[in-house]
Amino acid sequence: MLIVHVHVQVKPECVEAFKEATVENARASVQEPGIARFDVIQQMDDPAKFILVEVYRSPDAAAAHKETAHYAKWRDTVAEMMAQPRASVKFSNVFPSDEGW
Repeated sequence: MLIVHVHVQVKPECVEAFKEATVENARASVQEPGIARFDVIQQMDDPAKFILVEVYRSPDAAAAHKETAHYAKWRDTVAEMMAQPRASVKFSNVFPSDEGW
């Protein structure tokens, strides 16, 4: 498993448009066979901050995700909405094991 947390700071005036585009991408993403989970979370005390929690079954699945049309559409749609470049942190799971996914 490869777990990626993508940190995004959105321009305040773009929060709703970002949420709409990102939920659309997430709905398509969870249909990919290599994605076990794709969460969109919003910070409560700063609604312009988001984390995308992407759980891939393998590193190859993460690479395949970036080749999809829905990812390209999302990337291009939200590019100008970001207050700063997005940043990602990669993790491996300790518990539960891969068997639970």
